[in-house]
Amino acid sequence: MALLPSFRLLPRATAPTSSPLSVRRTRPRGLALPRVRCCASGTPHPAAAARDTAVSWAGELAGAVPWKAAVSGALALAVSFTCFVADARTGVNKPELLPKEFTTVIDVAGFLSSGQENRLRQEIEDLEKDTGYKLRVLAQNYPDTPGLAIKDFWQVDERTIVFVADPTFGNIINFNIGPLVDLDVPRSFWSQVSGKYGNMFYWKEKGEDASIEAAVTAISRCLRDPAGTNNCSEVL
Repeated sequence: MALLPSFRLLPRATAPTSSPLSVRRTRPRGLALPRVRCCASGTPHPAAAARDTAVSWAGELAGAVPWKAAVSGALALAVSFTCFVADARTGVNKPELLPKEFTTVIDVAGFLSSGQENRLRQEIEDLEKDTGYKLRVLAQNYPDTPGLAIKDFWQVDERTIVFVADPTFGNIINFNIGPLVDLDVPRSFWSQVSGKYGNMFYWKEKGEDASIEAAVTAISRCLRDPAGTNNCSEVL
């Protein structure tokens, strides 16, 4: 009988669980970015960061910001509404620049005439009597500013709005908003005022005094609006 050739059975090959070409690579984790507090615009900017450092009475009041305002009236700003630029690069505190008698309008920059100052004081006085809100105006050119000294001079509290007119950062209108005011007035209002009347094109064409007067008028109208969903929705 002829013998059949024998075959050696090899173990059955199994499919590799992974291919050298299909090795799963671990994605490197993204570096944690520092959280930048926004002052006046939704997009952080180096200038905004500098202004944010300056805000809030050296950290005692809620800081804003800087608001980083739009360069045209069409741009609105998403703000962390308490911008204060009196101590923009370093904490400025010059009480010698304060007037000897109390006043709600301090113009160390010389933007306003005496007649304009008187009109603004009267408007602010009437507004405080009618609403309880305390509006205070400081016109300055950094570093010529009383800076932190105005906090005690004006007895800034939760119902105080400090309006700082300073063209140092381009937009001349900056605010420091007391927390109770912030509850009553929509944040979009402050950004609209800053964008409409504070942009460089506006105040260079019409003058710093026109920007200040227009902003005070807009604030007065807003604070006199009845509380509601649509209060302060427009800046006229």
